[in-house]
Amino acid sequence: MKTVIMAGGKGTRISSITNNIPKPMLKIDNKPVLEHEIECLRMQGFTDIIITISYLGSVITDYFGDGSGISPVTKKPFGVKIEYYFEEEPLGNAGALFKIKERLTEDFLLLNADIMFDIDFNRFVLFHKKNDGLVTLFTHPNSHPYDSGIVITGTDGSVLQWVSKEDNRPRYYKNCVNAGLHVINPGLLDIKTDTKKIDLDRQILKPLAGTGKMFCYNSPEYVKDMGTPERFYSVCEDYSKGRIKARNLKNKQKAVFLDRDGTINKYCGFLRNINEFDLIDGVAEAIKDINDSGYLAIVVTNQPVIARGGLSFKGLYKIHNKMETLLGYKGAYLDAIYFCPHHPDKGFKGEITELKIKCECRKPNPGMLLQAAMDFNIDLKKSWIAGDSMNDIEAGKTVGCKTVLIGTGEYGQDITVTSLQDFTRNVINEI
Repeated sequence: MKTVIMAGGKGTRISSITNNIPKPMLKIDNKPVLEHEIECLRMQGFTDIIITISYLGSVITDYFGDGSGISPVTKKPFGVKIEYYFEEEPLGNAGALFKIKERLTEDFLLLNADIMFDIDFNRFVLFHKKNDGLVTLFTHPNSHPYDSGIVITGTDGSVLQWVSKEDNRPRYYKNCVNAGLHVINPGLLDIKTDTKKIDLDRQILKPLAGTGKMFCYNSPEYVKDMGTPERFYSVCEDYSKGRIKARNLKNKQKAVFLDRDGTINKYCGFLRNINEFDLIDGVAEAIKDINDSGYLAIVVTNQPVIARGGLSFKGLYKIHNKMETLLGYKGAYLDAIYFCPHHPDKGFKGEITELKIKCECRKPNPGMLLQAAMDFNIDLKKSWIAGDSMNDIEAGKTVGCKTVLIGTGEYGQDITVTSLQDFTRNVINEI
C-alpha cells in the first residue's frame, strides 16, 4: 500500500521557530518530525511513499533522497522508497493528489507531514477494508474540541455531518476530531473539481458526510499536530516522557474505568432529562489528570432507564454529548464510553421487552470492562475502576482491576476517597 505524505505547507502559525526549514523538518529529539513519521510507517511495512512538496522542498529532498540512503541522525538506512511531487504553484492541501492520480491505483494512506504520531496502521487499514468505504478518517478526542473541526457519526461509525471550525455546531456534541490521517480508496479522486487549489476537508471530504461512504476509526493513540509553538513544545515533552510510543495499541494500555452517575455527574436517580445533567465540581480537572497521566479515561455505566422505557438511546447519546462538551470546555476528554441498557426484572409498564434480560455487561458483571480491554488492548491488572457503589467494586475485582470507592461503605475496595479529584490528585498523580 502506498503512503502519500503532504509536506507542502508553509507553517505560518509556527514560523517563529521554523527559521528557514519547512515545518516537517522541525526536530524532536534531534530528528525531523517527518523522519519520525517515516520510521513509524517503515516498522509496520509501509515503505512505498510519495511526498508532495513545495515550500523549501529541497530541504526535504536533500535530507531523504529516494529513501535508499542513510539517516544523518540515526546512521541507519531509511529503508523506504520515496518519490516526490513538487507543486510549482500552490494547489491547496489536496490538489497534488489529483496530479498524481495515475500512481494511486489502490487504497492508500494519506497523512499530513506536520503531525507527530505513533499508531497501529495495520489495525487502521483493516478497519477501512472491513467497512469498504471511500474514506476512513482517523479520529480521536482532544483537549480543545471547542476550537477544532468535529465529525458527527452514526452508531455504525459512518460520518453523518462534518462541522468545520467556522460552521455553527450543535450545542452539545461528541468529542470526535479528525486527526489528519486517512485511508482512501482511489475512487475518491474521480470527484470533479473546478478550482486549481483544492481543500481536502471542505471540497472533498465534507460533501461525503451523510453518504455512507466515509467512516471514522476512533482511537486513543497518539496523534498531535504542531501548528503552534505551544503544541510543538507539548509534543517535545510528550516524547521525552515516552507518552507517544506508549499509546500505540500494539502496546498494552492501562485505564481508569469511571462510573457515571455519582462519580462524574451529580446523582439524581434515573437521569432522563438532559437539563438535570451537571458535572460534579472538580471532575473535569480530575479527568484531565487522567488524560495527562497516560491512563485511558473510559466510562462504564449501567443505564437500566433505557430498558425501563424512561429514556431512548437517542436521548442517552444526547446526555453523553453534553458530558463530553462540558468536559471539553475544561480541556478534559473521555477515550470511550460503554453503557449497559439492560435490566433483568420484567413486568413493568412501558418497559422495552427485548432489553429486559440478564446480561454480562450490567455491573457487577464485568462485560463492559472486558469489551474495553479487547478494544484497546488494556492490561486490566494495571488499571483502576472508580465508582460510588458496590457494583463498581465487584466488577473491578472480578477482572483484577484496582478498585476505588467514592463515598462510604466497605466492599473490599483497595482505597476509599471523597471524590474523583481526591483520587487523581493523591493516587494517579503520584503514580
